[in-house]
Amino acid sequence: MNIFIPLLAGIIFGYLFRRRININLDKPMSATLLLLIFFMGVEAGRVEINAVDIFISSLTFAVLTILGSLFFAVVLGGRVR
Repeated sequence: MNIFIPLLAGIIFGYLFRRRININLDKPMSATLLLLIFFMGVEAGRVEINAVDIFISSLTFAVLTILGSLFFAVVLGGRVR
């Protein structure tokens, strides 16, 4: 579903009736946002993943990033002063 059509319709509606509408939308927007987050969690929970492989690749990436940063800090450390 294209989300831009309802978004643009809401913007146009809000712009045209900005002086006439005096409704407080804080509570309905909060409830809608909580439902959106809940359903995103349900959808994420349905995905089957291999957590061990993801953990190993994430740990490897983190260690290599730290080592690369340390390497460049040591190599460039004397030249920056």
